[in-house]
Amino acid sequence: MKKILIIGSGRSSTILIEYLLKQSEKYNWKITVTDSNLSLAQSKINHHPNGNAEELDVFDIPKRHQLIKDHDFVISMLPASMHPEVAEDCIHFGKSMATASYVSDTMKSLDKAAKEKNIVLFNELGLDPGIDHASAMKIIDHIHQQGGKIITFHSYCGGLVAPESNDNPWGYKISWNPRNVVMAGNGTAEFLADGKPKLLPYQRLFEEHQTIKIDNYTFDAYANRNSIQYIDIYKIPEVKNILRGTLRYEGFCKAWNVIVNLGLTDDSIALDNLNSMSYNEWIELFLPAGNSSTKEKLKKIFQHRIDDKVIEKLEYLKFFSDEKIKNPSKGTSAMILQALMEERLQLKKEDKDWTVMYHYFEYELNGKKYVIESYFEDKGIDNIHTSMAKTVGLPLGITVKNYLLGKLPISGVQIPVIPQIYLPLLEELAAYDIAFKEIKYEKK
Repeated sequence: MKKILIIGSGRSSTILIEYLLKQSEKYNWKITVTDSNLSLAQSKINHHPNGNAEELDVFDIPKRHQLIKDHDFVISMLPASMHPEVAEDCIHFGKSMATASYVSDTMKSLDKAAKEKNIVLFNELGLDPGIDHASAMKIIDHIHQQGGKIITFHSYCGGLVAPESNDNPWGYKISWNPRNVVMAGNGTAEFLADGKPKLLPYQRLFEEHQTIKIDNYTFDAYANRNSIQYIDIYKIPEVKNILRGTLRYEGFCKAWNVIVNLGLTDDSIALDNLNSMSYNEWIELFLPAGNSSTKEKLKKIFQHRIDDKVIEKLEYLKFFSDEKIKNPSKGTSAMILQALMEERLQLKKEDKDWTVMYHYFEYELNGKKYVIESYFEDKGIDNIHTSMAKTVGLPLGITVKNYLLGKLPISGVQIPVIPQIYLPLLEELAAYDIAFKEIKYEKK
């Protein structure tokens, strides 16, 4: 009997847990779900006979060690910064592990030790990163097998609110870690254009966004992290243009650009006496002195970059309100902004979220140029069974299942860019209606 340990039972773990509990009925597995909130872990197990809930403070090292030692496979749903510590435990006890997060430099450094123990440390098994890698590599490998060369690869993904549940001016509701939403794009984006590396700093990132049309919808798309590293990861040294980005409803980036350049996503300076401060007074901290209104000051500073639709979005987040800040007495602007977004942009019980992924390829084959557009969309059921939980949880669950069944004889630090991982993953995802549509045409 195989025993699987899941550390963390937050909003992205729901479908993962349900999937593995369902598989446990067929393969006689035992699933242990842990969380610092025992009742949350118990709710995710939902009285399943093959499930067990445990309270775990992840900093309780003896208990964490004992749980890892007692299980055959570990899935970490903790914040990304905590994965390497769990991975080191797994190496020590000879247990394989999986996460949905990006591979950190620390995690990469564990590759040799994992191979020596003949265990695997799966990473980037979620939506983005995860499904994006698998779906892109299937097309890239096929083009290369035909003798083609990739000229351009652009990839975009968005965790959005479904159009029928879109009832606020932002066109956005939080379906994943709210802190990550606030800090998204924080840093300099790196990409390749016409064969030359390009840098796009945070303060220009949301202003210099692209417009992407998929079916009947128009999206804002902003560059995400370091795209250049994927030239080696995807084995496309011939590529001249590569960019990975994030999708939002049209108009989002113009408003978020104001928030970024105003300094509201700053998480470095703690502000005092917040309980006595209104939301409008918080905004005024970042504006010049003077008797004009907050709106007038913003319009003067940002000029053409701000309009009535942007003002409407900011107003929806209480930026001009005399209501007192609900945060603790001390906190950063990023913390205030996060709390506001959690309050104002939350998924209601009946709301559906919406994940959209889009790849654009240009390639040369036999003297001609072709384009492939590949995309999928998926909607959640409600605010618990979200598409985000589905598209993050299923790649983890499917790959862990395939590994435990002996179908993936690999070791070390791995992401889903090799056929052994991505082919069965994409095949089973299609059975859950996560299937890509492809449009191919010759470029004149």
